[in-house]
Amino acid sequence: MSMKHQAYAMFDSSTIPDDLCPIATKPTPMLPGDWRSMRPVVDRAKCVKCAVCWLYCPVQCVVERPAWFDFNLKTCKGCGICATECPQRAIAMIEEASA
Repeated sequence: MSMKHQAYAMFDSSTIPDDLCPIATKPTPMLPGDWRSMRPVVDRAKCVKCAVCWLYCPVQCVVERPAWFDFNLKTCKGCGICATECPQRAIAMIEEASA
């Protein structure tokens, strides 16, 4: 006896109610960096490039430079985990407005 595998559509878009919030039915171009209130700043003199910030970053916005790590601010959500976990205290979180 052979089982036949059949793929089904994920959902039928015609069944989505018209009164839903648009973000629930359409992809948004907004990135986490668009709503961030704090951003990380690296003290290059303190950074020893240990990569702890890279390991703990939940959105992987840490970018490697020749002598330190930096951040892709388009995807950084400003959570501050990198600053908390940095053993050298080379990362400070500053308010986005004062940037």
